[in-house]
Amino acid sequence: MFKINHVHSDSFRARGCSRSTLILFACLTLVSLSFGQQTIVQQHGQLRVQGNRILDKNGQPVKFDGMALYWSQWKPAFYNASCVNWLVSDWRCSIVRASMAVGSGGYLTNPTGETAKVKAVVDAAIAAGIYVVIDFHETGNGNTDLAAAKTFFNDMSKTYAQYPNVIYETWNEPDNTMAWATVIKPYHEAVIPVIRANDPDNLILCGTKSWSQDVDEASLNPITISSNIIYTLHFYAATHKQSLRDKAQIALNNGIALMVTEGGLSQASGNGAIDTAEARLWLNFMNANYISWMNWSIADLTESSAAL
Repeated sequence: MFKINHVHSDSFRARGCSRSTLILFACLTLVSLSFGQQTIVQQHGQLRVQGNRILDKNGQPVKFDGMALYWSQWKPAFYNASCVNWLVSDWRCSIVRASMAVGSGGYLTNPTGETAKVKAVVDAAIAAGIYVVIDFHETGNGNTDLAAAKTFFNDMSKTYAQYPNVIYETWNEPDNTMAWATVIKPYHEAVIPVIRANDPDNLILCGTKSWSQDVDEASLNPITISSNIIYTLHFYAATHKQSLRDKAQIALNNGIALMVTEGGLSQASGNGAIDTAEARLWLNFMNANYISWMNWSIADLTESSAAL
């Protein structure tokens, strides 16, 4: 049985949350978070990468657990301070992810509106004293939208450079047809300098091949143009099992830091069975290796991975 710390199951049921959500947050709270007089960011401050670990202001390895918001253009109702404050106070999240859609009616169609949604989440996270991932939720060929990415991250890094809360995620999920060396890595190397011109310190997350799973390949040819780079790993427990953890272990052994910005208990489709046994193995692996994770997703959908 999972032990739920600091979270009352009846409060979830009162909000209409499913059994899978209770399981999800039993997982999220396996490692208790410290909520005292200081906020999470006051405790840990500016983050940096050393080897395959993320260190806090005290030089200690850290990991953070929280939730990823669903695609911004389809579930805008959750992109606000009320939602973020609820996730912090009731669900004990220490990190959230603003998953800003790029295509499909997202940033490319409505840059002002989508940017405003992201800023609402980031501002709320800063006020609540937690960390926040600004995700350019690109699912196609990022180089097609490179100009848009540069514009977006120039705006974000100018606005939030002084806040240690902020983590930039430049490309959510390159698919399995795009080569790391010739497509994905050059994209990141084009966007990173735009961010670094405004923000020399905050962490930058870089998506990897095969929907951010081929972290082992990235570890053999890492990005070297900037420090404080981490690499994105995505898993869904009912689909991705030991073979993906093996890839992650190879990447860690090769000296790169990882963060799971999208992890789920369901199948990779976002639906299907909830695999609690495999979820426990993933949680143990992430806890042992100081890998932060955000569970997918905050959404009121009739699918297994939706928390509401």
